[in-house]
Amino acid sequence: MKEKINDSLQRVQRWVEERGYKGYDPGDGLTSYLRPLAFGNLFAERILQQAIWKSPINLRPLLGVVPLDSTKGRGFMAWGYAILHGVTGDDSLREKARQCLTWLDQHREPGYAGHCWGNHFDFSTRSGCMKAHTPTIVWSGLIGQAFLEAYEQWHDPAHLDVADGICRWILTLPREKTSSGTCLSYTGVFQNSVHNSNLLGAGLLARTARHRANSEYVAVAREAVRYTCTRQLNDGAWWYGEEPKYHWVDNFHTAYNLDSLRRYCDYTGDDSFHPQLDLGYKYFKEIFFEPSGRPRYYHNRTFPVDIQCAAQAIDTFCYFSDRDPAALDLAKKIADWTLTHLQAPAGNFYYRQYPLLTARTPYFHWGQSTMYKALAHLASKLAPSKVNPGRLAATAPAS
Repeated sequence: MKEKINDSLQRVQRWVEERGYKGYDPGDGLTSYLRPLAFGNLFAERILQQAIWKSPINLRPLLGVVPLDSTKGRGFMAWGYAILHGVTGDDSLREKARQCLTWLDQHREPGYAGHCWGNHFDFSTRSGCMKAHTPTIVWSGLIGQAFLEAYEQWHDPAHLDVADGICRWILTLPREKTSSGTCLSYTGVFQNSVHNSNLLGAGLLARTARHRANSEYVAVAREAVRYTCTRQLNDGAWWYGEEPKYHWVDNFHTAYNLDSLRRYCDYTGDDSFHPQLDLGYKYFKEIFFEPSGRPRYYHNRTFPVDIQCAAQAIDTFCYFSDRDPAALDLAKKIADWTLTHLQAPAGNFYYRQYPLLTARTPYFHWGQSTMYKALAHLASKLAPSKVNPGRLAATAPAS
């Protein structure tokens, strides 16, 4: 299994680097030359975007959609490089991580307080159209984790400064204030209350506060955690969001919630939300996976089998392997299934498996970089390592 993982890592790393960290993205359909035919109508734009996104055949080369940079993709590659450097001591990996993080610092969205990032394309949703380069807490929060991973290994204060800059930007976001917690908005354009983005912000605030001793970060993070935990369903699940249009439960957003909630608990020492964490983890473990290791997308059906579900599940089970003796075996089983069924000979990972076919579109951040980081995390758990990714809260030096 170790050899299979290492071979997979080398192949997907080579695939990404040979393309200069550029690639397609699931939501990039509005860069097509067909967009003017939507005449600015949100519903028509969503149809075009979804048709290109959900097509089992990659229509992008025919419709003028070209590979783009991805800040989130760079962030996950940097995170994976940093983890593997901790395992191998290979300084070339440290240098690649540094280059990715420097690129991210240089390509943050201008005009905002602190650091933040968004898509390189317009993206139409049920809530409206987010223009290219509109920063989101999901992208910024996850990229911030890569900077903190690097800081906790190499103690370069510049990495911590960037993470702190993201936190300062998070504090400028709108918030839904309730009697049972406060929800950080997905974006600064309008209030959009979504559980995974709320917790991703909380997780970054908590981890950064561990090094900056910032009581405001902890206080905001706790209110965000309280909002989501008081809205956990009785079986341990969370809706994507509380509005009726967001009432679905899926695999990788549940995993985001668990990882972020645990980061809050670990980095603040606040164990008052452990019951919600344990209940949510139990639900995730029991509901979203088949005996073969194939991940299910939704709580009530398997298809489409999505590469993001596989990547995040591997990552989450690695993170929880010190709390659950069965977690590492689950991570290995999911990885084995994914490498067997969703990795191409060229090294890239396919997008989705459907009952009768496989969508083979090679996205960059959605599949390549997320699987690279997840497999790096798994490799670190299967080999003696100099660091223990994701569990540095108790040992990282405060600044």
